[in-house]
Amino acid sequence: MSDELKEIYLKINMLESEVGDLRNGYLTINKSYSEALKSLKDLTEHACEAAKRSAQSAIRASEAAKNAAVAATEAAATSIIKAADAAADAAAAAAESAIESAAAAASASAAAAAAVAHHAEEAALKSSAQAAEATKVAAEAASEAVKMSNLAAEVARIAHIKKV
Repeated sequence: MSDELKEIYLKINMLESEVGDLRNGYLTINKSYSEALKSLKDLTEHACEAAKRSAQSAIRASEAAKNAAVAATEAAATSIIKAADAAADAAAAAAESAIESAAAAASASAAAAAAVAHHAEEAALKSSAQAAEATKVAAEAASEAVKMSNLAAEVARIAHIKKV
């Protein structure tokens, strides 16, 4: 075998080795990329679920504030001022809970949006949009809870004035 032929075979062997190394590197990177995409998808789905649950919590807190406002109004009408005060305090606590839930929904929505920013997959975009909608619902519920809390506090204040 001539020296030139030996050199060609040697180069072919080196190229085969390099192609094998490149293939192994590609497989490793592809596996890591696939795992990262799955993690982002999972993060987006969990963030969406957290936003939805936070919105439901805000809605329930808003309902509690509304009920506390009704209780404060009824208690004030029957001159049970301590009950009116307690109902007003409950409405305030429910409003604070609704605000915290809205903040949690906003945080989860931001996490979903961040995941989408890294990978714009259709499912991630849908989850992010749902999380944003849940945040809107939570904010509206928190706003309603604050209104009810203010109403309950006003009723209790009026009851105190009437007592005097």
